[in-house]
Amino acid sequence: MAAPHTDVVSEADPFELPEWLGLGEVTWSTEGSVAGAHLVTGRLARDEHGHPADLLAADRAYPVPALPEEWRRSAHQAWTHGQVLLLEVEGRLTLAVPATAFTADLALEALRRLAQSIGVPPQRFVAALRL
Repeated sequence: MAAPHTDVVSEADPFELPEWLGLGEVTWSTEGSVAGAHLVTGRLARDEHGHPADLLAADRAYPVPALPEEWRRSAHQAWTHGQVLLLEVEGRLTLAVPATAFTADLALEALRRLAQSIGVPPQRFVAALRL
């Protein structure tokens, strides 16, 4: 997958995410493989509701940087404090993680941190990963 167009990146506010994310079990499903990917497109879903939610390895630098330096630094700072940086990239919720590629474990940890950022017990999140 190509790197996102970094000129359309902004910080996402967890309190502006859909209310239904906090009302019950939510499933995050990937649209592509997780293993070794630097951008994993996915979707959060509950009943008839859906919301795009991607994972981005913020440290990916080749062939082009995944994020500008200020966002990469913010991703590291959030992760150091037990959080995940929530961005909006081209209109999609994107979790920026300090890594160059994803593993299943790293993807699950990013989702756990997303749940915490919106005040939901992580046990309410289910992940369907494509290997």
